[in-house]
Amino acid sequence: MAGQHGQEAQRAGTPHAQARIDLSAVRANVSRLCEAAGSAEVMAVVKADGYGHGMAAVARAALAGGATWLGVAGMREALALRAAGVPGRLLAWLLTPGDDWNAAVASGVELSAGATWAVRAAVRAAQAVDRPALLHLEAETGLGRGGATADDWRALLETAARAEAAGYVRVVGVWSHLARADEPGHPSCDEQLAAFRSAAGLARRAGLTPDVLHLSNSAATLTLPEAHFDLVRPGLAVYGLSPVPDLAAPSELGLRPAMTLTARLASVKRVPAGQGVSYGHRYRTARETTLGLVPLGYADGVPRHASQAGPVLVAGRRHTVAGTVCMDQFVLDLGDAPAAPGDEVVLFGPGDRGEPGAADWARAAQSISHEIVARIGARVPRTYTGGSASGEL
Repeated sequence: MAGQHGQEAQRAGTPHAQARIDLSAVRANVSRLCEAAGSAEVMAVVKADGYGHGMAAVARAALAGGATWLGVAGMREALALRAAGVPGRLLAWLLTPGDDWNAAVASGVELSAGATWAVRAAVRAAQAVDRPALLHLEAETGLGRGGATADDWRALLETAARAEAAGYVRVVGVWSHLARADEPGHPSCDEQLAAFRSAAGLARRAGLTPDVLHLSNSAATLTLPEAHFDLVRPGLAVYGLSPVPDLAAPSELGLRPAMTLTARLASVKRVPAGQGVSYGHRYRTARETTLGLVPLGYADGVPRHASQAGPVLVAGRRHTVAGTVCMDQFVLDLGDAPAAPGDEVVLFGPGDRGEPGAADWARAAQSISHEIVARIGARVPRTYTGGSASGEL
């Protein structure tokens, strides 16, 4: 069978699947975002293990590309970056009373406070470690998620101002988050901008002088310059994926996808017409054909919702997942194309060889590109090109 020589060429220890991360693409993407941000600084968001790309490696590449801040969701992520020796200003915003506030304040991690309890937690930590806590006060401007509502904002400002006067905290930022920036021109963006400006004005009148005001995500960084303020917080675009996929592909925004997800065929066999494939036999072969088994499944992050729809590239040809995606594997109907165990399957990448992109998988799974890359699991080893994963900045 053609391709059989590839089977023999696989060395012991060759991974059956891998996510290749191009750190030069991350650097170039951040440089492009710095350009788009104008006079605003750039915070590269590296939460969720760098959207599945590897948090510490991406953080270093982002700083090398021109970012001056890093952002994560949880405090444990922030402390992991500090433990890895990653420098720079670092904000964590999804915090709970049970987090290790003492360690975060001692490490210089900047913390979000969207309620008075968070300011009190920061004060206790500052007293414990004898170092002021650095706070970003979060205003609810319309997303309906975190942050102080307009009714609670004044109380938050008063609590923070008293803590700052006592020397326990420094209010270094005021921030919020846009709900529909991925729909350029949506009236909610202007409404949130007005609400944010009002919240910032109240903070100044309360005697607070934050270093930065920040509101913009990836979409707003690229499409809504009036929302840039002092700092922008791109996430998805750092990894080269479009935050407005219905309007522009990554290349049209000057971005390059950094992750390429590949696997090696584990099994290849001829089957007759009418053969049921995978659980539930949601797919049956229309004629005698070749089935290829791909050793990746939903436990690795391949969406089960992409059953019968997920696109892949094998030997320069596009194929679609045949049948149900299983926990560890899925099947392809390769027709009469030559194939052998060990042949490469490309699930998604930058498109250089005609392979699908993460956005194609997002459409197949009725999801978003963020989820496609962030859900790639720990069983899939990451390999890095374009710079060392632990290299110098």
